[in-house]
Amino acid sequence: MLRFSGYRIVIYPNDHRPAHVHVLGSDKEAVFHLHCPGGPATVRENFGFARHELSGIQRELSAHCEFLCEEWRKIHGQP
Repeated sequence: MLRFSGYRIVIYPNDHRPAHVHVLGSDKEAVFHLHCPGGPATVRENFGFARHELSGIQRELSAHCEFLCEEWRKIHGQP
């Protein structure tokens, strides 16, 4: 899928709509809505990330939003 800054970005195949990703760090997780097709990604839930980490993650996800939306579509159909 996608990795950056030590975080793993996951789309679970048995997950629900709307299109979103889970961002996994060491003992941390956040969920971001993708707002397909063009973003920007926004935080839905946060479990342990600091505010500055979330800002950086949001920028990175928004930069890759088109790719992530396409991956969501491949797994779940239209977002």
